[in-house]
Parts: sequence; C-alpha cells; structure tokens
Amino acid sequence: MIRFSVCSCLALLVAVSQAAAEDVGRFRNDWTGNGIAVEAVADPKVQGVTCHISRFSRSVIDRLTKGNWFVDPSNSSIACQQTGPLTIGDIDTSAGGEEVFSERLSLIFKSLAVRRIYDKKNTTLVYLVYSRQVKDASAKMSISTVPLYGHDVTWTGNKER
Repeated sequence: MIRFSVCSCLALLVAVSQAAAEDVGRFRNDWTGNGIAVEAVADPKVQGVTCHISRFSRSVIDRLTKGNWFVDPSNSSIACQQTGPLTIGDIDTSAGGEEVFSERLSLIFKSLAVRRIYDKKNTTLVYLVYSRQVKDASAKMSISTVPLYGHDVTWTGNKER
C-alpha cells in the first residue's frame, strides 16, 4: 500500500511539472475533415520561452475508413522562440536533457513529447519534438533552438552555465 502511494505521488509530481499545451488554432486541410492543430507550450522551467507545435488531427471519416480509431499520426513540427525575459530554473543540463511536455496520440502506446537539451558549448537551448512509438524505423521528429548568447539570462536554479 505504501509503495502504491509513493508511486502515485511521483506520477502526480511528474504530471504537474510538465507543461500544458494551449490550443492556438486549428483548421481543416482536406475534404475529409483531417486537420492541423497548432498548440503553444511554455517551458515550465525556462520563463520567456514558448514553443509552438503543429500536429496532424484525424477526422472521423479518416478514422472510420482507415481503422485505428484511437491513434493519431506522429507527424509534428516545432518552433521555439524567446517570448519574454529569460529566467532559467533548475534544468537538467545532462546530455539527455529532460522532457518538457507529453501528449497522448493513442489510447495506450503512442505519445508526442518535447525534450529540452542544454547545449553548454554553444549556450543554446535545444527543443526536440518526437513520437515515443517508433515503428518500422519511421521516427518522426523536429528540432528548434533558442540561443542564449548575447541575451540577458538569469539563472535561478542550476549554477552550471
């Protein structure tokens, strides 16, 4: 029982620490109703950075005719920009970085994720959007960077710069 409670608390903390997507816009791009959604994701540990993600959104007609009712494609793109004064909290500066955002694309296995990696040598924040389910070597990803060089950056957490 204690183990279950600890695991539940950890899962809640991970969910709370990740950013939430805000719907910016969406439109239909074909006659079947398939569309493209654009979402804004603010980095929860780096104030002043916003990433915009575009992703494919399947229509009811597409779901009925092709099956896979509960699965959306992994096609996505990302663009991140400085949108305010930069204040960097306690970020993971290791080579693997850390996940900033995650959103389910299917009921069980597939999700879309955004990971931030700090490129210390080039003083740049790197944001990568990717699908967690890689099938038939078809990993789909997109990358965006936010340079810190020449900007007034405040570090409040991690002292490694």
